[in-house]
Amino acid sequence: MVVVGGGISGLAAAWHLRQGAGDRIRVTVLEGAPRIGGKLYSSEVAGVNVDAGAEAMLARRPEAADLAKAVGLGDDLVFPGTARSAIYSRGALRHLPKGQVMGVPADLAELARSGIISPGGLLRVPLDQILPPTLVRTDVSVAAYIRARVGGEVLDRLIEPLLGGVYAGRADQLSLEATMPRVAAVARTERSLLSAARQLVDEAPKDAGPVFTTLRNGLGGLPEVVAKASGADIRTGVTVRELSRTEHGWRLVTGPVPRPEVLDADAVVLATPGPATSRLLKAEAPKAADELARIQYASMAVVTLAYPVDAFPQPVASSGYLVPPVERRAVKAVTFSSVKWPHLAGDLVILRCSIGRIGEEHLLQRDDAELVSLATAEMAEVMGASGLPVDSRVTRWGGGLPQYNVGHLDRVARVLASVAMQPGLAVCGAAYDGVGIAACVGSARKAAARILDHLHLRGE
Repeated sequence: MVVVGGGISGLAAAWHLRQGAGDRIRVTVLEGAPRIGGKLYSSEVAGVNVDAGAEAMLARRPEAADLAKAVGLGDDLVFPGTARSAIYSRGALRHLPKGQVMGVPADLAELARSGIISPGGLLRVPLDQILPPTLVRTDVSVAAYIRARVGGEVLDRLIEPLLGGVYAGRADQLSLEATMPRVAAVARTERSLLSAARQLVDEAPKDAGPVFTTLRNGLGGLPEVVAKASGADIRTGVTVRELSRTEHGWRLVTGPVPRPEVLDADAVVLATPGPATSRLLKAEAPKAADELARIQYASMAVVTLAYPVDAFPQPVASSGYLVPPVERRAVKAVTFSSVKWPHLAGDLVILRCSIGRIGEEHLLQRDDAELVSLATAEMAEVMGASGLPVDSRVTRWGGGLPQYNVGHLDRVARVLASVAMQPGLAVCGAAYDGVGIAACVGSARKAAARILDHLHLRGE
């Protein structure tokens, strides 16, 4: 069988197929890029190996960490330090308030002490407790519901930067159901969002452990290890141009148009981004193809900088900060990697600046030197950094983040229903069940299970 796509979703699918069927299945992974791993990639900056793409995975959702353990990387899992994160708001860095659910405040005193919103904005928040219910019966945008309950400043200065950090999206487009499911559940039944947020905070386990984890040498090392453990035949630089059904399975066409190469498979997993998957499904699953074509993707760049510790007027104590769009700054988020991850601590401050949200593609038209200048200017203005970094790296992720806009869950359900009508075909990846690594691995496991059932190999 064939897996199309050599990112972590495709490689995890190959591994799960091997786990389910052992030597009874032969898996080939086709990846169009020169390397596997997709957005999991690392390289050295000032002699330190630093992730260029995703640099953390959820520890409280087990799929990704369990995969790392299963392929022999359990001893390499490390956890973040205790430094707090911040938001750049109203001209200063301000600690993210404790007691909040994806930015929805549960403790008004904490919110007030943070200074993130203005006194006038703070006065608007408690009106949520006396306003008539805003019961949500269908999917709505995050902005529509949050603004109605607690006002525009909480939306603009707390919710927007948090969602922007995950999706590089906009709250007036993002789906409440898909991006804030716990809040969406509240919106269907509760009168007060604040009261519900307090209840959610109170009900959360107090000893749940760290939220995130990573690998000591970077998540960029995970794909190679998973690929080897899968036993799959990995082929890079191979773009699949066509997919069609045959009497006994599927036919994939690769290679240049003048010299096409044909590969037959009993089953296929498409672990490619929405646009590529849409193109491949156009002939055999046109409804799924049309739905996938409607999913927007945001582009972004990550600028990694390394400074001497003494470049900063005082020790960097924050793990990073987010920037609300209303601040109109080029940099949307900063992670102080050498603070967030204690194993990276040393005589350098290593940090990553994220640039680009949906609709900000003009920023990414600048060359690498200009993006580095934007990031160093941010450090000089906000953190007081002096001099130039000793090293830098720019990584561009064009079309890297699917947008979970209003109606996304219904759209995904229609895609999966359409694909389910095609025997021996499955899809997985960030477009479906979540953009994080754990969600991608979970999506891959479901796709592998579908294929194993089709081939009558699961549970034997």
